[in-house]
Amino acid sequence: MEFTKKARKGSDEVNASSMADIAFLLLIFFLVTTTIATDKGLTMRLPPFIEDAPPVNIKERNVFNILVNSQNRLLVEEESTNIAQLNAQIKEFIANPAKKEGLSENPQKAIISIKTDRGTTYEVYVAVLDEVKRAYNELRASHLGISVEQYLAYSSAAPETLSREQANKLEDAKVAFPMQISEAEPTKVGN
Repeated sequence: MEFTKKARKGSDEVNASSMADIAFLLLIFFLVTTTIATDKGLTMRLPPFIEDAPPVNIKERNVFNILVNSQNRLLVEEESTNIAQLNAQIKEFIANPAKKEGLSENPQKAIISIKTDRGTTYEVYVAVLDEVKRAYNELRASHLGISVEQYLAYSSAAPETLSREQANKLEDAKVAFPMQISEAEPTKVGN
């Protein structure tokens, strides 16, 4: 018996007619199921824009200058310092209990000026900003005679959950120590 091979009349190609449909369905599946991380950024409330606002005269005495260079070194009031010392310096400048020369006249006029270099790392910038906010929170808490943790709990609570007395005290602390931060345009001195 002889076995004969029958010639196939089909082609050697793979039928890819439904590949586009499968790829489209996979794309839709991954778009629907993937969670996209969104950067939340820093939450800061900017003052309202006032058109044709007259220039404000600010005494140099009321400005606390913080400069951060491209090597992440701090120059605070023309003296080299580190982040660990920043909180105490800010609180002393703002409160000025002994009314010393070189410190702010009063807390309502105190302005914290932060100027960075384009080479400053984001981590150092955020650390400096956190120290400024921590100093204000500590001053406000001491003004109210409560702990910083209690102050943060009250200030982050929904307004309708606070009593009228608590809300008035929080507002009083914010008026006594208004958070006035000036962020200057970064310079390109370093790399």
